Amino acid sequence: WAQLVESGGGSVQAGESLRLSCVRQVFPTSDYCMGWWREAEGKERESLATIDSKGATSYTDSVRLEGRFTISKDNAKNTLYLEMNSLKPEDTAMYYCAAEPSRRFFGQRSELRHEVGAYIYWGQGTQVTVSS
Repeated sequence: WAQLVESGGGSVQAGESLRLSCVRQVFPTSDYCMGWWREAEGKERESLATIDSKGATSYTDSVRLEGRFTISKDNAKNTLYLEMNSLKPEDTAMYYCAAEPSRRFFGQRSELRHEVGAYIYWGQGTQVTVSS
């Protein structure tokens, strides 16, 4: 099992930054691919970025082009991060982290890592609100 607990959300002004954290409580220690997602009111949950067990990152096209978000992890702390800079009102959403055993993605198309249905473990979410 892989319980996930997000934190770091809050209410900020446009242009400010936030760092979200997701603590992964795993027993036993396993090999996971993890990612950050967000869900704005009235919209579908969308993928932002993923990071595999070796630290290789993958961003969705929109996130990569803007270059404002950075995913990282600290294996010693079992923690996943999302650094968000230059926040905009349209970034307002509930932010979720997700995890899935890496073997799920072996030999699969790379886009699978950004699909909601590919992940079985989800956190409860942390709210980010950006005001103009």
